[in-house]
Amino acid sequence: MDKALSRDGTSIAYRHRGEGPPVILVGGALSTAATEAPLARLLARLLAPHFEVVTYDRRGRGSSGDSGPYSVERETGDLAALVAVVGGRTSVFGVGAGGALALEARAAGLPVDLPAVHQPPYIPWASGVRFKACCTARLHRLLSAGDRGGAVELFLSVTGVPADMIARMRRAPLWPGLVSLAHTLAYDDALLGVGAIPAERFASVTSRTLVAFGGFSPTPARLATRALADALPRARHRTLTGQNRDLAPQAVAPVLAEFFGRDVYARQAS
Repeated sequence: MDKALSRDGTSIAYRHRGEGPPVILVGGALSTAATEAPLARLLARLLAPHFEVVTYDRRGRGSSGDSGPYSVERETGDLAALVAVVGGRTSVFGVGAGGALALEARAAGLPVDLPAVHQPPYIPWASGVRFKACCTARLHRLLSAGDRGGAVELFLSVTGVPADMIARMRRAPLWPGLVSLAHTLAYDDALLGVGAIPAERFASVTSRTLVAFGGFSPTPARLATRALADALPRARHRTLTGQNRDLAPQAVAPVLAEFFGRDVYARQAS
């Protein structure tokens, strides 16, 4: 992997594929580019014939550094370093908490021409904000006690993974890799603030923005995504039929290609 230097001196590991207009893929919780997460790997392959696609390890993950203490400003600085690598302007697709990071970066003034996000986990209701506050407190207690596995289990349960599946995951080969990233759950938690949509800050995101959600996602997630789209001045709200929180690359690639300005998928299908 190549390395870019963030504003605070943190080394950010990245790789790029293809040629054309640049697109940076921003991963969500517990994901890295170095481990070739299926969504990032396959999505990059699908887009690479038409775009220069950059995947990277967010700070504290994989081959990237982790200069502390964490702040949203430091992490938007990481993304700024990658924007400089690809020539000073880019489009961005962020998944989950990575979508929140993409929007924060655009609101901070980064030259992101076309941001696209999938289900950033905001909770735009008072009850949701209270629930997140409880989860934040519990997450920090677990991490402070060194219970990294408990922190991962908390995240999985909050995102809807059934208890029996979590138990199977604990016995699976992938579990140590998830546990190694447990500390970054606190980063994503900080990135989301109190959990409410920062409507006043996002009012400055005046670029065309794609806000997508899965048609099979739970009703609260769909309503939250709609509320996020309403808070963005030029948002396009898009349902990905048959999808949920876990995206199929083949379902989202043509949507992104169209949004980012290439109609190659439509031409190939005709």
